[in-house]
Amino acid sequence: MSQVFNIEKLVRENVRKMKPYASARDEYHSDGSEMVFLDANENPFDNGLNRYPDPQQWKVKKSLASIKDVSENQILLGNGSDEVLDLLFRAFCEPGQDNVITLPPTYGMYQVLANINAVENREVLLRKDTLEPDVEGILKAADEQTKLLFFCSPNNPTGNRFSDETIRQLLGAFNGLVVIDEAYIDFSKKDSWLRELGNYPNLVITQTFSKAYGLAGLRIGICYASRDIIAILNKIKPPYNINALTQRRVVEALADTGSVEREIETIVSERTRLIPLLAEIPFVSDIYDSDANFVLLRVDDANMRYTQMLERGFVLRNRSTQPLCNNTLRITIGTPEENQKLLNALKSLR
Repeated sequence: MSQVFNIEKLVRENVRKMKPYASARDEYHSDGSEMVFLDANENPFDNGLNRYPDPQQWKVKKSLASIKDVSENQILLGNGSDEVLDLLFRAFCEPGQDNVITLPPTYGMYQVLANINAVENREVLLRKDTLEPDVEGILKAADEQTKLLFFCSPNNPTGNRFSDETIRQLLGAFNGLVVIDEAYIDFSKKDSWLRELGNYPNLVITQTFSKAYGLAGLRIGICYASRDIIAILNKIKPPYNINALTQRRVVEALADTGSVEREIETIVSERTRLIPLLAEIPFVSDIYDSDANFVLLRVDDANMRYTQMLERGFVLRNRSTQPLCNNTLRITIGTPEENQKLLNALKSLR
């Protein structure tokens, strides 16, 4: 990096000085022995849910740490990835003073969270020809008040995975936190940046159980970072942000990774099958390379085609309002049966 990285210089002063709230279950963590719990003002009559959940979700973290080959203290769990991203803003960005950098077209919640937290969002468009980050433009846009740089890789809505060389260059040159949102990493041919977590103290990686694990209804996201960064985020996270039912269900899912891997394999196989067939449709002019569980199509008239498909019972995503995405539709890879119905419906359009 261009200078020695010091996380204490990035964290907000009030967060650095604050004493975190300590819940009853933080003060006493059960070792499994039989105890009479009279410390948290809970209803004493057992119904399976009368006790507060583990505020640090240690069973989930233990399973994740084993699968991902990281330490449990390098993991933070959030009520969806959006809570994780919001915590990063709240911990490191001073409202009305600091700024972040995003790379449109990209995930829209970065902008929303910047607005909520009164933080300037400096947008640096992806390169039109390659849809890769503009390294020179990013470094030019950054200043001493730039705290976070967001990569969505594989990117939403374009589906492409950014080159390792580009990200590595910015990890070394950018003096804030580099946040790599890997919501779609399970569908990529390349490995996660988790393998580099120990080499870059400013690297933050977010993942989710919503996509590959099929648990979008539970709302649970993951943050991987250094122990120091995770400790700061733990200071400000809500004490019981992941409920007991969610924790149990996630532990079950992590014990059955075989089912998840089979579903990923089917989705990737269907993506490979669909792309050349979609290219044969007359009004499709371009199909973006995808490392995600969706494909982005450029069509002749996205508004018209979106409405036509809606009339035929298919809900697609019109991304035409996004930079560099004029007349594009984003299509999630469905089941083999759904995908065949999709092809038939697209072929019927005039």
